[in-house]
Amino acid sequence: MAELKYWVWLSSVAGMGPGNVRRLLERFESPDQVFFAQREEFEALGWLSAGAINALCAKKLYQAVEIIDRCAAHGWQILTVRDAAYPERLRNIYDPPVVLYVRGGLPYLDGEAVVGVVGTRNCTPYGLKAAERMGYELAKSGCVVTTGLARGIDTAAAKGALRGGGKVIGVLGCGLDVVYPAENDRLYDDVAAVGALITEYPPGTEPSGRHFPARNRIISGIALGITVIEAPEKSGSIITANHALEQGRDVFVVPGNIDSPASAGSNALLREGAIAVMSGYDIAREYEAGFARRIDASDRGADVPVEPAETVSPFPAAQVEKQTEEREPDAQAQPAQEPMDLSPEEQAVYDVLAGGKLHVDEIMARCGVEPGAALSALTMLEISGVIRQEPGKFFSRL
Repeated sequence: MAELKYWVWLSSVAGMGPGNVRRLLERFESPDQVFFAQREEFEALGWLSAGAINALCAKKLYQAVEIIDRCAAHGWQILTVRDAAYPERLRNIYDPPVVLYVRGGLPYLDGEAVVGVVGTRNCTPYGLKAAERMGYELAKSGCVVTTGLARGIDTAAAKGALRGGGKVIGVLGCGLDVVYPAENDRLYDDVAAVGALITEYPPGTEPSGRHFPARNRIISGIALGITVIEAPEKSGSIITANHALEQGRDVFVVPGNIDSPASAGSNALLREGAIAVMSGYDIAREYEAGFARRIDASDRGADVPVEPAETVSPFPAAQVEKQTEEREPDAQAQPAQEPMDLSPEEQAVYDVLAGGKLHVDEIMARCGVEPGAALSALTMLEISGVIRQEPGKFFSRL
């Protein structure tokens, strides 16, 4: 535990996102060296905000020990980015989580054909049926399904995979002890029993809108490919697909109704070159050669035991409205020539981009906003259609 407490401490310091932690470790080599560094050393770096420096100098190691004890009491595992059991695929993305909290039995993901399934919460009955079928057929083929366990498409895909006898990796935007949405408590138990729940957030962390874009990079990071089912034109699922493309992953799309706003974004991905799929077996065949002993993509026919749509459909709009502040940024947003009603963080990031295209590290250095909030602002501005992300983690105004 001697080394682990410093990892947990560093990952939990306010204002320190994964990118800043990576840069600190490049300078100080290990988290304990960061812990014992002096204020002058942090100030000399020139890129840490005053708030981040104050948080680093507060040295609240006792909180890390409490987190470790809490996980041990529940039998939850803590993996650091330098542990051998940490997924190599995830370690190699641009901004891997510094720490992963794990409930259940995390399989050796680098030896598995892991496929992500994402889509809107406000889905149609067609989308629910397609998601459950995809999850079921991927599991039957031997693939591991990963999803965010949100309402709608995510939940249906996870249930389908469990019915297919497969493993599911649920990636959370909250602590392992927080069930979100609340009705998925039994699903959490089922996923942990045969697969794992993972998160970069320590126990007790409540869901927040800015957590979900960060969570999405983990879904694509552990997967070989992402399957998009019903995503509006501006949605978190499209951001996940973009993460996948940046990480060199495949992007699959289940074609949707051309008249449905719920499929506007996913159908647009098909125009841009995503792979159209009609079944989970189509996806499994893409990986059969590389996982010959694990994958059997022979089509067994449409024998998916699907629940009635109403049992897995999202909450009524009135109930969802009550959770607006915590829900994922997945609703369609209309682009505007001049953005209105931006948060202070979003406005600061948007103003920095007035001079033209900038790399994400330069944006965070210039905007005066804490790194986690800056990354969240970038995602929300992209979803709103006022900026775009370009290859290499560059951003520019539209």
